[in-house]
Amino acid sequence: MGPEASPGFTAAELQAHLGGELIGIAPDRRLRRLASLESAGPDDLSFLASTRLRARAAQCRAGLFIVSAALARALPAAAGRLLVSDPYAAYAAASRWLQARQQALPPAGFRHPASLIDSDARVHPQASIGPGAVIEAGAEVGEGAVIGAQVFIGAGARIGERTVLHHRVTVYHGCEIGADCLIHAGTVIGADGFGFAPGPHGWAKIAQLGRVIIGNVVEIGANCAIDRGALDDTLIGDGCKLDNLIQVGHNVRIGEHTAIAGCVGIAGSAVIGRRCMIGGGAGILGHLSVCDGAVVSAMSLVTRSITEPGLHTGVFPLMPNAQWERAAASLKQLPALRQRLRELSAGARMPDPGPDGPSPQGPPANDSRD
Repeated sequence: MGPEASPGFTAAELQAHLGGELIGIAPDRRLRRLASLESAGPDDLSFLASTRLRARAAQCRAGLFIVSAALARALPAAAGRLLVSDPYAAYAAASRWLQARQQALPPAGFRHPASLIDSDARVHPQASIGPGAVIEAGAEVGEGAVIGAQVFIGAGARIGERTVLHHRVTVYHGCEIGADCLIHAGTVIGADGFGFAPGPHGWAKIAQLGRVIIGNVVEIGANCAIDRGALDDTLIGDGCKLDNLIQVGHNVRIGEHTAIAGCVGIAGSAVIGRRCMIGGGAGILGHLSVCDGAVVSAMSLVTRSITEPGLHTGVFPLMPNAQWERAAASLKQLPALRQRLRELSAGARMPDPGPDGPSPQGPPANDSRD
Protein backbone atom coordinates (compact mmCIF):
# COMPACT_ATOMS: atom_id res chain seq x y z
CA MET A 1 0.00 0.00 0.00
CA GLY A 2 1.41 3.33 -1.01
CA PRO A 3 1.03 6.74 0.64
CA GLU A 4 -2.61 7.81 0.70
CA ALA A 5 -3.65 11.44 0.56
CA SER A 6 -7.20 12.23 1.68
CA PRO A 7 -9.34 13.56 0.04
CA GLY A 8 -7.06 12.63 -2.85
CA PHE A 9 -5.63 14.71 -5.67
CA THR A 10 -6.42 15.44 -9.29
CA ALA A 11 -4.37 14.53 -12.33
CA ALA A 12 -3.90 18.24 -13.00
CA GLU A 13 -2.51 18.83 -9.49
CA LEU A 14 -0.03 16.01 -9.98
CA GLN A 15 1.03 17.39 -13.36
CA ALA A 16 1.47 20.86 -11.89
CA HIS A 17 3.87 19.42 -9.33
CA LEU A 18 5.80 17.01 -11.58
CA GLY A 19 5.52 18.56 -15.02
CA GLY A 20 5.24 16.25 -18.02
CA GLU A 21 2.47 15.64 -20.54
CA LEU A 22 -0.93 14.32 -19.45
CA ILE A 23 -2.53 11.90 -21.94
CA GLY A 24 -5.70 9.80 -21.87
CA ILE A 25 -7.20 11.14 -18.64
CA ALA A 26 -9.29 14.16 -17.72
CA PRO A 27 -7.30 16.80 -15.81
CA ASP A 28 -10.00 16.92 -13.11
CA ARG A 29 -9.99 13.14 -12.59
CA ARG A 30 -9.49 12.53 -8.87
CA LEU A 31 -7.08 9.86 -7.66
CA ARG A 32 -6.78 8.58 -4.10
CA ARG A 33 -3.26 7.23 -3.61
CA LEU A 34 0.07 6.12 -5.06
CA ALA A 35 0.15 2.31 -5.33
CA SER A 36 2.30 -0.54 -6.64
CA LEU A 37 1.68 -2.24 -9.97
CA GLU A 38 0.28 -5.25 -8.11
CA SER A 39 -2.18 -3.42 -5.85
CA ALA A 40 -3.26 -0.35 -7.86
CA GLY A 41 -6.94 0.04 -8.74
CA PRO A 42 -8.83 2.32 -11.16
CA ASP A 43 -8.66 5.28 -8.76
CA ASP A 44 -4.93 4.94 -8.05
CA LEU A 45 -1.67 6.31 -9.43
CA SER A 46 1.20 3.94 -10.26
CA PHE A 47 4.43 4.14 -12.26
CA LEU A 48 6.52 2.15 -14.74
CA ALA A 49 10.26 2.82 -14.77
CA SER A 50 11.81 -0.45 -15.99
CA THR A 51 11.39 -2.66 -19.05
CA ARG A 52 11.60 -5.67 -16.69
CA LEU A 53 8.16 -4.77 -15.30
CA ARG A 54 6.34 -4.37 -18.60
CA ALA A 55 4.36 -7.61 -18.18
CA ARG A 56 3.15 -6.54 -14.72
CA ALA A 57 2.25 -3.08 -15.99
CA ALA A 58 0.18 -4.58 -18.80
CA GLN A 59 -2.02 -6.27 -16.18
CA CYS A 60 -2.17 -3.29 -13.82
CA ARG A 61 -5.57 -1.59 -13.27
CA ALA A 62 -4.22 1.85 -12.26
CA GLY A 63 -6.10 4.85 -13.59
CA LEU A 64 -2.94 6.88 -14.20
CA PHE A 65 0.70 5.92 -14.74
CA ILE A 66 3.88 7.94 -14.45
CA VAL A 67 5.83 6.65 -17.45
CA SER A 68 8.31 7.58 -20.16
CA ALA A 69 7.27 7.85 -23.80
CA ALA A 70 9.47 4.82 -24.58
CA LEU A 71 7.52 2.57 -22.16
CA ALA A 72 4.04 4.02 -22.61
CA ARG A 73 2.98 1.36 -25.12
CA ALA A 74 3.40 -1.35 -22.48
CA LEU A 75 0.45 0.04 -20.51
CA PRO A 76 -3.23 -0.92 -20.85
CA ALA A 77 -4.84 1.12 -23.62
CA ALA A 78 -7.45 2.67 -21.33
CA ALA A 79 -4.97 3.92 -18.72
CA GLY A 80 -4.01 7.55 -18.38
CA ARG A 81 -0.37 8.53 -18.80
CA LEU A 82 1.79 11.26 -17.37
CA LEU A 83 4.77 11.26 -19.73
CA VAL A 84 8.04 12.31 -18.08
CA SER A 85 11.70 11.90 -19.00
CA ASP A 86 12.66 10.01 -15.81
CA PRO A 87 9.75 8.04 -14.31
CA TYR A 88 11.65 6.86 -11.24
CA ALA A 89 12.72 10.38 -10.29
CA ALA A 90 9.16 11.57 -10.89
CA TYR A 91 7.83 8.76 -8.69
CA ALA A 92 10.20 9.86 -5.90
CA ALA A 93 8.99 13.46 -6.23
CA ALA A 94 5.35 12.32 -6.21
CA SER A 95 5.90 10.26 -3.06
CA ARG A 96 7.37 13.26 -1.22
CA TRP A 97 4.53 15.49 -2.41
CA LEU A 98 1.87 13.05 -1.22
CA GLN A 99 3.61 12.50 2.10
CA ALA A 100 3.67 16.24 2.72
CA ARG A 101 -0.07 16.39 2.03
CA GLN A 102 -0.73 13.44 4.33
CA GLN A 103 1.61 14.27 7.20
CA ALA A 104 1.60 18.01 7.55
CA LEU A 105 4.39 19.38 9.74
CA PRO A 106 3.63 21.83 12.55
CA PRO A 107 3.21 25.42 11.43
CA ALA A 108 6.26 27.65 11.37
CA GLY A 109 6.94 29.25 14.71
CA PHE A 110 4.96 26.67 16.73
CA ARG A 111 6.06 26.31 20.37
CA HIS A 112 4.45 23.59 22.41
CA PRO A 113 3.89 24.73 25.99
CA ALA A 114 5.46 21.50 27.28
CA SER A 115 8.79 22.19 25.54
CA LEU A 116 11.80 23.43 27.55
CA ILE A 117 13.98 26.02 25.81
CA ASP A 118 16.86 27.59 27.71
CA SER A 119 16.88 31.36 27.72
CA ASP A 120 20.39 31.31 26.23
CA ALA A 121 19.38 29.09 23.29
CA ARG A 122 18.97 30.76 19.89
CA VAL A 123 15.81 29.39 18.29
CA HIS A 124 14.65 31.07 15.07
CA PRO A 125 11.12 32.50 15.29
CA GLN A 126 10.08 30.36 12.30
CA ALA A 127 11.32 27.07 13.83
CA SER A 128 8.75 24.63 15.27
CA ILE A 129 9.28 22.97 18.65
CA GLY A 130 7.23 19.93 19.70
CA PRO A 131 6.02 18.73 23.11
CA GLY A 132 8.65 17.64 25.58
CA ALA A 133 11.55 18.90 23.47
CA VAL A 134 14.58 20.16 25.42
CA ILE A 135 16.98 22.73 23.98
CA GLU A 136 19.93 23.60 26.21
CA ALA A 137 21.95 26.77 26.61
CA GLY A 138 23.89 28.00 23.59
CA ALA A 139 22.12 25.66 21.17
CA GLU A 140 20.98 27.09 17.85
CA VAL A 141 17.94 26.05 15.78
CA GLY A 142 17.67 27.51 12.28
CA GLU A 143 14.78 28.97 10.33
CA GLY A 144 12.10 26.49 9.35
CA ALA A 145 13.58 23.64 11.39
CA VAL A 146 11.14 21.18 12.94
CA ILE A 147 12.02 19.72 16.34
CA GLY A 148 9.74 16.79 17.19
CA ALA A 149 8.37 15.55 20.47
CA GLN A 150 10.91 14.69 23.18
CA VAL A 151 13.91 15.68 21.07
CA PHE A 152 16.97 16.63 23.10
CA ILE A 153 19.43 19.23 21.76
CA GLY A 154 22.48 19.66 23.96
CA ALA A 155 24.40 22.77 24.87
CA GLY A 156 26.07 24.50 21.96
CA ALA A 157 24.61 22.16 19.35
CA ARG A 158 23.45 23.57 16.02
CA ILE A 159 20.48 22.51 13.87
CA GLY A 160 20.39 23.98 10.35
CA GLU A 161 17.59 25.56 8.40
CA ARG A 162 14.59 23.36 7.47
CA THR A 163 16.07 20.29 9.11
CA VAL A 164 13.54 17.89 10.63
CA LEU A 165 14.29 15.89 13.77
CA HIS A 166 11.61 13.31 14.48
CA HIS A 167 10.60 12.38 18.00
CA ARG A 168 13.19 11.23 20.52
CA VAL A 169 16.21 12.18 18.43
CA THR A 170 19.14 13.09 20.69
CA VAL A 171 21.81 15.58 19.63
CA TYR A 172 24.62 15.81 22.17
CA HIS A 173 26.46 18.98 23.10
CA GLY A 174 28.47 20.77 20.43
CA CYS A 175 27.32 18.66 17.49
CA GLU A 176 26.22 20.30 14.24
CA ILE A 177 23.60 19.25 11.68
CA GLY A 178 23.33 21.15 8.40
CA ALA A 179 20.36 22.43 6.44
CA ASP A 180 17.55 20.36 4.88
CA CYS A 181 18.39 17.19 6.79
CA LEU A 182 15.95 14.54 7.99
CA ILE A 183 16.72 12.41 11.05
CA HIS A 184 14.29 9.72 12.12
CA ALA A 185 13.13 8.68 15.56
CA GLY A 186 15.49 7.33 18.17
CA THR A 187 18.76 8.26 16.48
CA VAL A 188 21.56 9.48 18.74
CA ILE A 189 24.08 11.98 17.42
CA GLY A 190 27.27 12.53 19.42
CA ALA A 191 27.31 9.88 22.14
CA ASP A 192 30.79 8.91 23.31
CA GLY A 193 32.91 6.83 20.98
CA PHE A 194 34.20 3.49 22.23
CA GLY A 195 37.51 4.56 23.75
CA PHE A 196 39.16 2.80 26.70
CA ALA A 197 42.74 2.25 27.77
CA PRO A 198 43.61 -1.16 29.26
CA GLY A 199 45.27 -1.15 32.66
CA PRO A 200 46.02 -3.36 35.64
CA HIS A 201 42.65 -2.55 37.21
CA GLY A 202 40.49 -2.78 34.11
CA TRP A 203 39.55 -0.31 31.43
CA ALA A 204 40.18 3.42 31.89
CA LYS A 205 37.82 5.65 29.93
CA ILE A 206 39.27 7.97 27.27
CA ALA A 207 37.22 11.17 27.15
CA GLN A 208 35.74 11.83 23.73
CA LEU A 209 36.49 15.47 23.02
CA GLY A 210 35.47 15.78 19.38
CA ARG A 211 32.06 16.42 17.85
CA VAL A 212 29.80 15.09 15.09
CA ILE A 213 29.47 17.36 12.06
CA ILE A 214 26.73 16.48 9.57
CA GLY A 215 26.46 18.28 6.23
CA ASN A 216 23.43 19.45 4.27
CA VAL A 217 20.62 17.32 2.76
CA VAL A 218 21.56 14.27 4.83
CA GLU A 219 18.97 11.65 5.80
CA ILE A 220 19.55 9.31 8.74
CA GLY A 221 17.14 6.49 9.58
CA ALA A 222 15.72 5.36 12.89
CA ASN A 223 17.82 4.19 15.85
CA CYS A 224 21.23 4.95 14.40
CA ALA A 225 24.22 5.83 16.58
CA ILE A 226 26.74 8.37 15.28
CA ASP A 227 29.56 8.64 17.82
CA ARG A 228 31.47 11.83 18.51
CA GLY A 229 35.18 11.94 17.78
CA ALA A 230 37.87 11.23 20.34
CA LEU A 231 39.94 14.28 19.37
CA ASP A 232 38.97 15.19 15.82
CA ASP A 233 35.35 15.28 14.65
CA THR A 234 33.21 12.53 13.14
CA LEU A 235 32.15 13.84 9.73
CA ILE A 236 29.21 12.97 7.45
CA GLY A 237 29.27 14.79 4.12
CA ASP A 238 26.53 16.54 2.17
CA GLY A 239 23.86 14.38 0.58
CA CYS A 240 24.62 11.15 2.48
CA LYS A 241 21.77 8.70 3.06
CA LEU A 242 21.88 6.31 6.02
CA ASP A 243 19.32 3.59 6.65
CA ASN A 244 18.12 2.34 10.06
CA LEU A 245 20.25 0.76 12.80
CA ILE A 246 23.65 1.94 11.60
CA GLN A 247 26.66 2.34 13.90
CA VAL A 248 29.22 4.98 12.93
CA GLY A 249 32.24 4.91 15.23
CA HIS A 250 34.29 7.84 16.49
CA ASN A 251 36.37 9.85 14.01
CA VAL A 252 34.76 8.16 11.00
CA ARG A 253 34.58 10.31 7.88
CA ILE A 254 31.94 9.63 5.22
CA GLY A 255 32.20 11.43 1.88
CA GLU A 256 29.47 13.28 0.04
CA HIS A 257 26.47 11.41 -1.41
CA THR A 258 27.39 8.01 0.00
CA ALA A 259 24.47 5.64 0.71
CA ILE A 260 24.60 3.08 3.53
CA ALA A 261 21.95 0.37 4.03
CA GLY A 262 20.65 -0.91 7.36
CA CYS A 263 22.65 -2.63 10.11
CA VAL A 264 26.05 -1.55 8.79
CA GLY A 265 28.80 -1.13 11.37
CA ILE A 266 31.73 1.23 10.70
CA ALA A 267 34.52 1.07 13.25
CA GLY A 268 36.43 4.08 14.48
CA SER A 269 38.59 6.24 12.20
CA ALA A 270 37.49 4.52 8.98
CA VAL A 271 37.30 6.85 5.97
CA ILE A 272 34.54 6.24 3.40
CA GLY A 273 34.81 8.07 0.08
CA ARG A 274 32.29 9.98 -2.01
CA ARG A 275 29.36 8.31 -3.78
CA CYS A 276 29.99 4.90 -2.24
CA MET A 277 27.27 2.32 -1.62
CA ILE A 278 27.49 0.02 1.40
CA GLY A 279 25.11 -2.96 1.46
CA GLY A 280 23.06 -4.00 4.47
CA GLY A 281 24.81 -5.75 7.32
CA ALA A 282 28.30 -4.99 6.02
CA GLY A 283 31.13 -4.30 8.45
CA ILE A 284 34.12 -2.00 7.96
CA LEU A 285 37.07 -2.33 10.29
CA GLY A 286 38.66 0.68 11.93
CA HIS A 287 41.36 2.87 10.39
CA LEU A 288 40.65 1.58 6.86
CA SER A 289 39.83 3.69 3.82
CA VAL A 290 37.28 3.06 1.09
CA CYS A 291 37.89 4.97 -2.13
CA ASP A 292 35.35 7.10 -4.00
CA GLY A 293 32.79 5.12 -5.97
CA ALA A 294 33.30 1.78 -4.20
CA VAL A 295 30.34 -0.58 -3.74
CA VAL A 296 30.39 -3.10 -0.88
CA SER A 297 27.98 -6.05 -1.11
CA ALA A 298 25.56 -6.84 1.69
CA MET A 299 27.01 -8.79 4.65
CA SER A 300 30.58 -8.29 3.44
CA LEU A 301 33.37 -7.65 5.93
CA VAL A 302 35.94 -5.09 4.83
CA THR A 303 39.25 -6.05 6.44
CA ARG A 304 41.58 -4.13 4.13
CA SER A 305 41.38 -0.71 2.53
CA ILE A 306 39.58 -0.54 -0.83
CA THR A 307 41.60 1.42 -3.38
CA GLU A 308 39.65 0.81 -6.60
CA PRO A 309 36.01 1.71 -7.35
CA GLY A 310 33.52 -0.95 -8.35
CA LEU A 311 31.80 -3.87 -6.62
CA HIS A 312 33.56 -5.61 -3.72
CA THR A 313 32.29 -8.75 -1.96
CA GLY A 314 33.74 -10.82 0.85
CA VAL A 315 32.15 -13.40 3.13
CA PHE A 316 34.30 -15.85 5.09
CA PRO A 317 33.30 -18.54 7.62
CA LEU A 318 34.20 -18.11 11.27
CA MET A 319 37.09 -20.30 12.47
CA PRO A 320 40.09 -20.13 14.83
CA ASN A 321 42.16 -17.14 13.85
CA ALA A 322 45.38 -19.00 12.96
CA GLN A 323 43.41 -21.36 10.73
CA TRP A 324 41.54 -18.43 9.20
CA GLU A 325 44.79 -16.65 8.32
CA ARG A 326 46.11 -19.74 6.53
CA ALA A 327 42.83 -20.26 4.69
CA ALA A 328 42.65 -16.61 3.66
CA ALA A 329 46.20 -16.73 2.29
CA SER A 330 45.34 -19.87 0.30
CA LEU A 331 42.10 -18.36 -0.95
CA LYS A 332 43.95 -15.44 -2.51
CA GLN A 333 46.06 -17.90 -4.53
CA LEU A 334 43.10 -19.89 -5.88
CA PRO A 335 42.72 -18.00 -9.22
CA ALA A 336 46.41 -18.54 -10.08
CA LEU A 337 46.29 -22.18 -8.94
CA ARG A 338 43.16 -22.77 -11.02
CA GLN A 339 44.81 -21.37 -14.12
CA ARG A 340 47.93 -23.47 -13.50
CA LEU A 341 45.78 -26.59 -13.09
CA ARG A 342 44.09 -25.88 -16.41
CA GLU A 343 47.46 -25.54 -18.12
CA LEU A 344 48.73 -28.79 -16.61
CA SER A 345 45.53 -30.63 -17.55
CA ALA A 346 45.75 -29.36 -21.12
CA GLY A 347 49.40 -30.44 -21.31
CA ALA A 348 48.59 -33.92 -20.02
CA ARG A 349 46.04 -34.48 -22.78
CA MET A 350 48.48 -33.57 -25.59
CA PRO A 351 50.28 -36.61 -27.17
CA ASP A 352 54.07 -36.70 -27.12
CA PRO A 353 55.12 -35.78 -30.67
CA GLY A 354 58.26 -37.94 -30.41
CA PRO A 355 61.46 -37.43 -32.40
CA ASP A 356 59.74 -37.67 -35.80
CA GLY A 357 57.00 -35.17 -35.08
CA PRO A 358 53.33 -35.67 -34.28
CA SER A 359 51.45 -38.71 -35.51
CA PRO A 360 47.66 -38.51 -35.39
CA GLN A 361 47.43 -42.30 -34.98
CA GLY A 362 50.52 -42.76 -32.75
CA PRO A 363 53.12 -45.46 -33.44
CA PRO A 364 51.91 -48.87 -34.65
CA ALA A 365 51.48 -51.55 -32.01
CA ASN A 366 54.50 -53.53 -33.29
CA ASP A 367 56.79 -50.48 -33.52
CA SER A 368 60.33 -51.42 -32.34
CA ARG A 369 62.28 -48.26 -33.05
CA ASP A 370 63.31 -47.89 -29.40
